[in-house]
Amino acid sequence: MTLIQLFQFILSISILVILHELGHFIPAKLFKTKVEKFYLFFDPWFSIAKKKIGDTEYGIGWLPFGGYVKIAGMVDESMDTEQLKQPAQPWEFRSKPAWQRLIIMMGGVTVNFFLAWLIYSSLSYFKGETYHDLAKFENGIAVSEAGRKMGLQSGDKILKIDGKPAERMETSTINMLFANQVTVLRGGNEITFPVNEDGVAAVLAENEAKLYFSPRFPVVIDSLVPTGTAKAAGLLKGDKIVGINGKKIQYFDELGTELSQQKNQNVVFDIERNNMPEKVDVKVDDKGKVGFSPNTAVAQKEFEKTEVTKQYSFLGAIPRGLTRTVDVLTMQIKQFKIVFNTKTQGYKKVSGPIGIIKQMPKEINWEFFWSFTAMFSVWLAFLNLIPIPGLDGGHVVFTLWEMITGKPVPQKVLENAQMIGVIFLLGLMVLIFGNDILKWITGKF
Repeated sequence: MTLIQLFQFILSISILVILHELGHFIPAKLFKTKVEKFYLFFDPWFSIAKKKIGDTEYGIGWLPFGGYVKIAGMVDESMDTEQLKQPAQPWEFRSKPAWQRLIIMMGGVTVNFFLAWLIYSSLSYFKGETYHDLAKFENGIAVSEAGRKMGLQSGDKILKIDGKPAERMETSTINMLFANQVTVLRGGNEITFPVNEDGVAAVLAENEAKLYFSPRFPVVIDSLVPTGTAKAAGLLKGDKIVGINGKKIQYFDELGTELSQQKNQNVVFDIERNNMPEKVDVKVDDKGKVGFSPNTAVAQKEFEKTEVTKQYSFLGAIPRGLTRTVDVLTMQIKQFKIVFNTKTQGYKKVSGPIGIIKQMPKEINWEFFWSFTAMFSVWLAFLNLIPIPGLDGGHVVFTLWEMITGKPVPQKVLENAQMIGVIFLLGLMVLIFGNDILKWITGKF
């Protein structure tokens, strides 16, 4: 973890927290509701800085896990119920009509959603979108062992994920982990198959979320292991392997498959050296290897062929920003399919603040920063809408209940629910943060 990574994370969280809390603060003020505190970060026992302006104390806490506005007459995480024992005052939250309270509570998530929309629209307009087009994978995909367990095969061309066209490699690698089925072009035929959860578990276990399939590339030798059989047989850097035992080989993944079936056997490689054909006898070891690394420049060149940059006009960027926001929200909802699945064990990959900070670039990258901020803004909107007491969603549920039934939820019920919610959230926070620390200590990030 570097100071630059920490700076980017703190800056992003600060922007999101301040704007989220403004989403509560502004409608509260418009409805003439007293706001006692407006804090960036939490301030148990003490704050870094504070200043009272009018009825509101503005401050910065020392615990960077969020922030809050304390609204008079509202059961919140402070669990300050003394004021609630007194008769309701006109400027208190509890004395306002239910529809006003609902707007105040929905303000934060509304700001988060529109902020993400604004950021994504701006990125699409000013930067365009660069991605790797699956339609340009002319020779299909090369698949890792984990990818094969999911049901993919080398040479497949990915067409659809859960019935929707698959266009971009970057999103498809993630969407496929949450999908029920995938449609590919295999051997000239369209085939639809269910995604095997054992494969998803293998992808997560091996940290292959972005690597379990890639473009195929020719086999050109780059470096040889000094003690490997390839070097002993006389293979050289720059040799291109085009066949094995008389069978034509075009791609590196094909060679790997063939060698795995020839362990401890002698094979004959057909190679091209300086554009001239040659044959070389090579011994395959007990792991199905011969001891060389492929030329990554060749692989990179094939990968670059699939890269596309799409530009958007101002009017085109606005709906595109909305689409990107909804797609991120949908992806975050779908991820619970693998997070709470005992087979895929996605919960083991859940990261807290330390894990997120370590994913930040080690140099300032504003495009990444704003993309991350937009993604995290959507995440905060979704998280806060979960109907757990202590989150905005819990208050929304109680308010909607009152609007539907015409009867307010008893004060004691609100207080008890809030206490249970706060205890649950604190426990969850300790669990996630503790898991981060354990991963950090054991080097599993």
